[in-house]
Amino acid sequence: MRLRRAVRSGTFALVTVLVTTVTAARADDAYTVRGRDLFRIGNGEVHSETVYRGTEHLSIARGAAGTTYVARVVYDKDGDGGKQHSRASFTSTLLPSGEMRDGPANDPDYLTVLNQPFAVQLDAATMRDLLRVKRPVPFDFPSPMTGAPLRGTLRRLPDARVGAATAMGIAFTAGGPLHGALPDRPSMALTGTIKMTGTAYYAYDTARLVALDATFTIDGNLDDTPQRPPVSILYARSIRRV
Repeated sequence: MRLRRAVRSGTFALVTVLVTTVTAARADDAYTVRGRDLFRIGNGEVHSETVYRGTEHLSIARGAAGTTYVARVVYDKDGDGGKQHSRASFTSTLLPSGEMRDGPANDPDYLTVLNQPFAVQLDAATMRDLLRVKRPVPFDFPSPMTGAPLRGTLRRLPDARVGAATAMGIAFTAGGPLHGALPDRPSMALTGTIKMTGTAYYAYDTARLVALDATFTIDGNLDDTPQRPPVSILYARSIRRV
């Protein structure tokens, strides 16, 4: 689920690749995190909404065993069951072989910067490729929540200031079929479509992600009931470096 340079019919792919070098032995970033989940069945007979607000700390350490990224989030989760104070964490390690290994991970609400559609940091080749993008280009990747294949387009946005950083912008949209259950609703079998849209900004000086807005929408029908009522689900996440 990480953006990288892909030599595949001129497309971009979202897969597990990060930078191969880090300029400092250790680095830290702080982010604000926002999120919103909406769930509807039928004509609104079943409806739920959950809102997330929190802060995140990302640490990066380089050692003989590789480069390790650790994200920790402290957040409030406000839903139909009331407000909860929660924590999440996610660890990814770039091994000397170039393999990216995820884990341990405890991020059931998809709030950490390491558990998003775009990588937390890009390599130099990908940054150069993105700088040359003049028109929308195709890309494909597995859905972060279901693993289903999604296909879409990626395009450059004008540069922007995000905090103290000058950042390169990317807009993306992709979609595909959905068959089966979602990780957070394993008892529900769905048939329908999933769509992802959003924007990501990377700082020029570090090639790290400084802003992300991503929205996943799912529209389909329940397969495990004779009536097969319609289902509509939305997941929205916003992450900003501070």
